[in-house]
Amino acid sequence: MLKKIGIVGCGTIGSFIAKAVDNELKSFAKIAGLCDIDNERAVDLCKTLSQKPPIVSISRLIDSSDIVVEAASGRASFDLTREVLLNKKDVLVMSIGGLLGKSEELFAIARKNRAKIILPSGAICGLDGIKSAGIGSVTKVTLTTRKPPKGLRGAPYIIENGIDLDAITNEYVIFEGTAQKAVQAFPKNINVSALLSIAGIGAEKTIVKIVTSPEYTVNVHEVEVEGDFGKLLTRTENVPSPQNPKTSFLAPLSAVSALRQYLDDSVKIGA
Repeated sequence: MLKKIGIVGCGTIGSFIAKAVDNELKSFAKIAGLCDIDNERAVDLCKTLSQKPPIVSISRLIDSSDIVVEAASGRASFDLTREVLLNKKDVLVMSIGGLLGKSEELFAIARKNRAKIILPSGAICGLDGIKSAGIGSVTKVTLTTRKPPKGLRGAPYIIENGIDLDAITNEYVIFEGTAQKAVQAFPKNINVSALLSIAGIGAEKTIVKIVTSPEYTVNVHEVEVEGDFGKLLTRTENVPSPQNPKTSFLAPLSAVSALRQYLDDSVKIGA
């Protein structure tokens, strides 16, 4: 029987996932419905899909779905995830920053209701190693993110501090602090730090540095982890999504990969 997938958020990532379900995942699943705060965006996405799913409210979408994909925003992700889990449905969350500091509450609801929370690896590599290392003691997790200036436009931290991104001519450290502060400062740019925090040693102990330069053409994430196991270093050079430079193309790819694993769990690779 085909799994029914509801998609909340019809922007860059939500659209990519919907089209993947409509094509390469169609033997496993069908789209139960679309939902977006901008109804026209949902309508436009629907026109590109062969399945022509209905555009419905969040409550109707949850009722009609086996799994809900959250691709909306960090402002909405916690409340939506909680509602889905309370309805004993599974959920895949893309705006992981919205869960930071509150993830344990959601994990408890999921366990009680025998529902699943899926957090894709997004734009970084090495999470399997970090999860394995966490069985022992992890003492250090740092993330250095390098992005072109256009990928940081509109971030609250940039606006509040009056940073003129066009005036930057050389490599410049925009931000350095905890993952908790990074997610608040750059809610649409640094979801990877939230994921690292949940998988590792928490948001207050995970250190994030954000660097920009007009010479950068890709989004780069460098992760360093130390613990009983030794040391782990990863570097991921991400091509920005053609539709949205704030999003690395690997992020929606990881969502589709996680969804495929959920739909066909006969083989599991990695931790």
